[in-house]
Amino acid sequence: MRFLFLMDPMEGIHTAKDTTFALMLAAADRGHEIAHALPLGIFADNETTHAGRAEVFARAARAEVWRRGEPGVDDGFRLGERKVERVADYDAVFIRNDPPFDAIYGWMTQLLELVRDRTFVMNDPRGLRDANEKLFTLHFSNWMARTTVTASPAHVREFVHAVGGEAVIKPLDGMAGAGVFLLRASDRNFNAIVEATIGEAGRRWCMVQEYLPAARIGDKRILLLDGEPLGAILRVPRDDEARANIHAGGSVERAEITPEERRMIDEIAPELRQTGLWFVGLDVIGGRLTEVNVTSPTGIQQMTRFDGVDYPGRVIEWVERRAKR
Repeated sequence: MRFLFLMDPMEGIHTAKDTTFALMLAAADRGHEIAHALPLGIFADNETTHAGRAEVFARAARAEVWRRGEPGVDDGFRLGERKVERVADYDAVFIRNDPPFDAIYGWMTQLLELVRDRTFVMNDPRGLRDANEKLFTLHFSNWMARTTVTASPAHVREFVHAVGGEAVIKPLDGMAGAGVFLLRASDRNFNAIVEATIGEAGRRWCMVQEYLPAARIGDKRILLLDGEPLGAILRVPRDDEARANIHAGGSVERAEITPEERRMIDEIAPELRQTGLWFVGLDVIGGRLTEVNVTSPTGIQQMTRFDGVDYPGRVIEWVERRAKR
């Protein structure tokens, strides 16, 4: 098959950790042609149409990827010359560029909307537009810690006092722990942190969640494929850091999925399938859902090393079956 990966520049990826690189390796190992394109490398042109819709093209480069030994040491890639190709000529498109979900990201999903009935797109463009990674958790509120979404500094302070004086504040469009702060009612920097997140006059919404002491134990990432769990890892924060994200220096440990988390997954899965969110990462702290990662969920390489299971190969095998439909 022919697979197109819409992603950030390959020169910036960490091959020993990057989930997209692992998926590309798995696809290449199974004999598929893989290509790389930047999100801004796709475009539409109504000189060519299909069923009355403008055709979508990509400036795509054929990609070769390899791992010949220790991850990160003997990894490599090579990109060929970029050529203009119809996106619909690919069997599957993997949307793997990192957030923030800004106007450019939204416009990209609208362009891919033009081909979603002719080639398999993961995750579905409509699902990506509908499911902000922070706000989508509110669809499963009974599994969350106490949470509020607000643009009011006064509301933030009231909420922090109401949950015992400690909370976590985060922007709605961040990733990898960027812009996430631990809020303490007694902190003299409280107002400055709130202003940095929502603006002096409350120009942006933020999410504020009750602080969960279990965060010191770790933040569990559970990867789901078509609503079923692949596996899990536990991201453990450094002693001097509140965030457990790998990009923030968190270490990674093997993790099991508990019976309670399995019930959570069973409740969430139908809506994920309905919205075309096929490859998803749930973030769970102390049994409480904190985020639903749908844009470019990570962790599959660490899971593979801990469990000795070819999880990237399972994902590619599932995409093969789906694309054949």
